[in-house]
Amino acid sequence: MGRNLFDKVWDLHTVRELDSGQTQLFIGLHLVHEVTSPQGFQMLRDQGHSVLFPHRTFATVDHIIPTHTRARPLADSLAEEMFVALENNTDEYGIQFFRAGSGRQGIVHVVGPELGLTQPGMTIACGDSHTSTHGAFGAIALGIGTSQVRDVLASQCLALARPKVRRIEVNGELGPGIYAKDVVLHIIRKLGVKGGVGFAYEYAGEVFDRMTMEERMTVCNMSIEGGARVGYVNPDETTFEYLRDREYAPKAEAFERAVAWWRSIASDADARYDDRVEFDAADIAPTVTWGINPGQAIAVSESIPKLADFSALDRGTAEEAYRYMQLTPGEPITGTKINVAFIGSCTNGRISDLREAARVADGRYVAPGIRALVVPGSEAVRKQAEAEGLDQVFVKAGFEWREAGCSMCLAMNPDKLVGREICASSSNRNFPGRQGSPTGRTLLMSPAMVAAAAVNGKVIDVREMVS
Repeated sequence: MGRNLFDKVWDLHTVRELDSGQTQLFIGLHLVHEVTSPQGFQMLRDQGHSVLFPHRTFATVDHIIPTHTRARPLADSLAEEMFVALENNTDEYGIQFFRAGSGRQGIVHVVGPELGLTQPGMTIACGDSHTSTHGAFGAIALGIGTSQVRDVLASQCLALARPKVRRIEVNGELGPGIYAKDVVLHIIRKLGVKGGVGFAYEYAGEVFDRMTMEERMTVCNMSIEGGARVGYVNPDETTFEYLRDREYAPKAEAFERAVAWWRSIASDADARYDDRVEFDAADIAPTVTWGINPGQAIAVSESIPKLADFSALDRGTAEEAYRYMQLTPGEPITGTKINVAFIGSCTNGRISDLREAARVADGRYVAPGIRALVVPGSEAVRKQAEAEGLDQVFVKAGFEWREAGCSMCLAMNPDKLVGREICASSSNRNFPGRQGSPTGRTLLMSPAMVAAAAVNGKVIDVREMVS
């Protein structure tokens, strides 16, 4: 029986099996940002270590940077302190830092792929849970904690338990107005937020074969929201063409040699898996979360589930969601009024996301009283969007056009909800307090759905607005 990509890449990066039963795994690429790296660098100093392979670590600033200004020092003194720490640490250890204004700054999971740092067959680590994004290229990409950031800096290795592998196939064809975000929300809804615990997810089937790299990144990004440590798609021609001529990708003959190797690490046709799940694309509709985790999601045409719809195991979380969200069981999600619309994040802040949202916003105007933000995922995305005139589409429609950063996804910056505001958001988490207000409420959906909600002032089926 053949082997899947996960097992091939894991074995190629195995240094040794530890007495604990874990694997000492070599990490080919380490990405750092300003929030989880200062502690790692300080632990490194305290223990008398240096950075073993500084050329394998790359840094950017994203979580705390304001999106309405780049003026230094930052108004938030703690944010400025983290910014300075990253500057000093990267200077001290000779690590490449993609500084604001360089044209290469942005959300870590956007800049890594667009610069060609992310490549098939790699092991990748970052002190951020959504590192699974990079699996779209056929890599094992792991979110890690601060002590593990120290471990990678010091040894370029991690001690990890080997997960099982589940193949998730989605076959058929998605209808108009249905996007990668809808696909992954549907998967998480069906398998549960804990369904992937102990697994790596391999995404496959006709729908993924047709997806662009940016769409695959959206799905892999939210693997962690379904409990999986890793999510990946096998590399193919779409992958190779995306990487061709990227700054850090191999060039000329070296690129062709790389492609030959990248092909070889894809899952074999007769590969073994620990589990398989299949979905029909015809069952996927524009999807919206109604509760307090990404698994509490429904099709835009459905109503908020009633308590009787849940198993005894899930009723407690459902009751908590009813109390927090103050939405009524049995009521349609369509028509739910919003206060804020946010387009951006490492999930949906790429150029294709902005194009789809602009298609909805073009010729329309944000509903009265709605605060609407569009935040590109990187300086490069922002530049490309402006070259295409997307910024003007958004501005004319009443959206705020911002600088690159994480923004309102997690609100470790000035972009926050206020009080009980409800936000239509293209981000990845709808946890209580996630967007900056301890009582703020988040409805996750695709960027096009967010744009539709912004111009209508309420949740609406985007299929009514696009053909």
